[in-house]
This record gives sequence, structure tokens and C-alpha cells, in this order.
Amino acid sequence: MRLRYDIVDVFTDRPFAGNQLAVVHGADELTTEQCLAIAREFNFSETTFPSSTVTEGREYATRIFTPGGEIPFAGHPTLGTASVLRARGSLTSDDTTQTCGAGRIGVRFGGDDGGDDDLVELSAVPRDLAGPLDASLLADLLEDLGLAAEDAAGEAWIAGCGLSFVHVRVTEDAVVRAVPSGRPFDAFAERLSKFGAADDLIDAINLYAVSGDAPALDIHSRVFVPGQGVPEDPATGSAAAGLGMALVATGLLPDGGTYAITQGVEMGRPSSLAGRVEASDGAATLCHVAGRVRPVATGEIAVPPLS
Repeated sequence: MRLRYDIVDVFTDRPFAGNQLAVVHGADELTTEQCLAIAREFNFSETTFPSSTVTEGREYATRIFTPGGEIPFAGHPTLGTASVLRARGSLTSDDTTQTCGAGRIGVRFGGDDGGDDDLVELSAVPRDLAGPLDASLLADLLEDLGLAAEDAAGEAWIAGCGLSFVHVRVTEDAVVRAVPSGRPFDAFAERLSKFGAADDLIDAINLYAVSGDAPALDIHSRVFVPGQGVPEDPATGSAAAGLGMALVATGLLPDGGTYAITQGVEMGRPSSLAGRVEASDGAATLCHVAGRVRPVATGEIAVPPLS
């Protein structure tokens, strides 16, 4: 038995940039172990397995896997899967809903105002928010990436909308100099838990530098996810969503606003993510992340044998 798949690049306006995604079709009956084997065969940061059933052309479910295992939510798989299903004619509405481990995620074609047919935007409700981290823990996290405490340029927070990251603001120079540790930060888990509940936390750091002023910022970001088999990710929509929460919490976007993220440059896969966060009373209420998707390849893959 063989399954059809599509490969797309997400958060880019051209193929062979952005973040790669494999979307595997007809995998409803596959076990978790079989899905993981396929994800490891592609060895992209994520592979998705959408259900064959799409309700009224607007609602579908999907499973999302990294090479390290299944995760409840991710940004570029959400946008890429929706784009593939629309291209195949399964999604016929501009406003759709994806169901995944983190619940229901809104997806809109055409961006926030519907005026850009080439843009896909997800909308997610804030979940985890904890911080700021203390100076000692922040220094140790930075050291793990080859940086020093002096490279910090602001507070570090845990934040996410279904998948939570440690968001660490540093100088522009530090973003460029950072090196992937390749080592899960299990040693930090207990110390991180002291700053508040973070049920969706994975061992992932979003290292970012900020320029500009509210309500529109420019961000240079790098994301490291060693515990999921992804030493560095070229474009991370889930981190971008959580970053909106951190930007509100740190006072950089106290009333909400927009933030344009550049990521993946250091990996040779430049990516552009458009973030937008709504806020009320100093807290994020809804996070949006938009980008473009480019088709790259289609094919068939064998189904792994049952173990």
C-alpha cells in the first residue's frame, strides 16, 4: 500500500525557501508509530496527516509529527496543510477550522481582510503565559546557545497558543552569533516550572531581536527545538503566535499590534512570517500568524509495516 503526499514550502514567496512540510493523505488508519516512521523518513521539522473527511468544505482534523514525536499544534503545518487541501478542492470556504491536539484553530485564506488571495492566516487563542524568568536561569539558557548574560536585551517569557516556547529577547548581534546546542534542556524543566503553569511547554527557545516601535515591530528570530529532533527550525508559526503574547507581556506591544518576523536566514532558508496580536487590559486575547505557501513536489510513499 502506498499513500499520496504533497510537499510545500511555507512562509515564503518562492519554492526552496521557508519551512518544508510533507502532507500525507489517506492516513486515517495509520498508527502513531507508522506516522512517526513516515515523519522520520521525510525528516522535515513537521509532517502532517489530515483526515480524509472535510466537513462542509471548511472543517478538518489533522495530526502533526516532528521527527521526535507527535505535537498538539504547529504553525507552518497548519497553514501548509490548509493550503494543500484547498488546492486539492477539499476546502472550499475562505474561513476554515483545523482540529488538532490543541483544539480548534481558525484558518483564513486571504489574510485578515480577505484582500490577499495568496496569504493564509491562522488564529489561535492564548494558553500558556509565565514569567519573566530570573536572571540566573536566563543566563544559563543563553550559555546553552553559546551566548552570555550580556547578550540579553529584555525579559524572557514562556508563552504559547497550543505549543509553548521560551521567548528570549537578545541583541541583533546575538541572534546571528547563537549556535544550536543540539541538547534537550531537560535540566531546565524544574526551574522553568517555578514561573507558572505551562502545560504546552516543549524544550524550545525562540531567540529574537526587536526593532521599531509599537504598534508595528520588526523581529529577527531563530528557533531551536532539540528535544523534537529539530536543532534549528527555519520558520515557526507556533513560536510566532506565542511571541505575540510575550510582546504584550513585556510592554513592547501593550495594546496589541503587528510584528514582521524574519527567520531562517542563518540556515539558508529565509522565511517571512506576519504576526498580529490583539490585546485588552495589558493581555493578549487572540494571536494571528500569516504567510504564503508554495507547492514543491507530489508523490507516493510506502506505508511502514506494523511493528
